[in-house]
Amino acid sequence: MIAFEYLYQGVCGLARAHRAGTMAGHLGAAVAAGYFYGEDHAQLPDGVYRGVEGELKRIEDGEEAIWYNAKQAGITPSEMFQPFPTEPSDPSLIASIADALAKNVQKLRQSGHNVIFASIAIRALRDHPEYATPEIIAGIRKLTEGFNEVSAGRGYYGKQTGWLRGEQVALADDTKLPPYESIEQMVRTTLDELMASATIRRQGFGGLFHLINHAAGIVELDRLGFHELAVSALPAHLHHLRLWRSLPNSEAELGPIEKSTHDPREPEYWTGMLKRDQARLTHRIKTLYGYGVLCGVVDDADLLKQTDGAFLYLMA
Repeated sequence: MIAFEYLYQGVCGLARAHRAGTMAGHLGAAVAAGYFYGEDHAQLPDGVYRGVEGELKRIEDGEEAIWYNAKQAGITPSEMFQPFPTEPSDPSLIASIADALAKNVQKLRQSGHNVIFASIAIRALRDHPEYATPEIIAGIRKLTEGFNEVSAGRGYYGKQTGWLRGEQVALADDTKLPPYESIEQMVRTTLDELMASATIRRQGFGGLFHLINHAAGIVELDRLGFHELAVSALPAHLHHLRLWRSLPNSEAELGPIEKSTHDPREPEYWTGMLKRDQARLTHRIKTLYGYGVLCGVVDDADLLKQTDGAFLYLMA
């Protein structure tokens, strides 16, 4: 298991992230997700848990300090994770985070980060209501509200076109997909997309990392009792998928996708030289958690065996 202390530290990181901007939520979300990964997969070798904890410590120490300007924000990454002042909890306030999310969930916001961060926070507070203090919930609500006016994210369309925001992309009519009929269909479609495009060098809209984690956030919202909210998030995920598919293959310019030689569920994976640039420190952890959430929805051993192989391209 992952040390329980990381859950509260992740909650604190989420609750303070609004002070630095929406993308600072990566830090607390990854730490809380790391704890949940251990909780959801309680039969793994101990070396896996120790490896994950090592990554969480790196996050808390500020190794991935790309998400905001600490000097301008007046708070360092390590300060994000400090305990909040003691006060009585009020679990009745947890739903206010969902209420805040309901105001921006219908459209794609920064590659689904609004859903990803809020769902992790809600799970943490629902599972451990002693952390649901007014100050912590107010902070997470402010983080969630920060996504109200942000863009869908951006994607790279090659040297000639460069980077475009989602709102600038004219999606071709022949790429239009029928609406998801259920959350389960969204999960299967996401896993199918992982198998179909894990080897393709596309850049932007959070990559398959965020497509997976966006879907996992919707699954978790539904599981936690926010079914209508989860269903209302489906069109944004479908739009996310269409934007991802609109990106060109940039392998000739950026090089081929690498594949991990070890599965992260094996201790050997964590003893190697893990790449931690390009936001892979936080995204490795969140996507381990998110992929596990999606796999828990699917009762198809053959499909999961195939997606496990494709998933290793995200873990390189």
